[in-house]
Amino acid sequence: MNAILRPTLVLFTVLTVLTGVVYPLVVTGVGQAAFPHQAAGSLILRDGKPVGSALIGQNFSDAKHFWGRPSATGPQPYNGVASSGSNQGPLNPALVDAVKARIQALRDADPGNTAPVPVDLVTASASGLDPHISPAAARFQVARVAKARGLEVAKLQALVDQQVESPLLGFLGEPRVNVLQLNLALDAGLQ
Repeated sequence: MNAILRPTLVLFTVLTVLTGVVYPLVVTGVGQAAFPHQAAGSLILRDGKPVGSALIGQNFSDAKHFWGRPSATGPQPYNGVASSGSNQGPLNPALVDAVKARIQALRDADPGNTAPVPVDLVTASASGLDPHISPAAARFQVARVAKARGLEVAKLQALVDQQVESPLLGFLGEPRVNVLQLNLALDAGLQ
């Protein structure tokens, strides 16, 4: 029995140290050395204090800010601990009702806007945490935000255009706008 137990315990201890301590420390060290911003959570700082992450959406709901994609997390929106989609398919009556309600809320917030509502303003992403919207979704909101802030539409449109991020390597993904960064730029420069 001792001949079997001793090698088993030694192997268990060695593998625990290698895979549970050494490997995570090496990966963390390499990540922090090679990608310090990303390894620290891609935090966005304002006056030296973190105001959010470039990777997790935030719940903006006032008329003076651009709104992001709806969040499917609960119990509060953009809850990183509860990241998940709604798992509702396109024929699910609950999803259809939620989309209709979101469209109505957008129309109520900006009654003069008759443009088609971009789909990413009424549907949640798979994670429920998406920090980006499409340029079309940002442009859809320009008139509402400009009116709420008393700004010229053209100036606000120029700010949105400055905030559009190109696809990775020019072809991976779609152009996008980070809502937190757009709102921070808006607060900082176009009061």
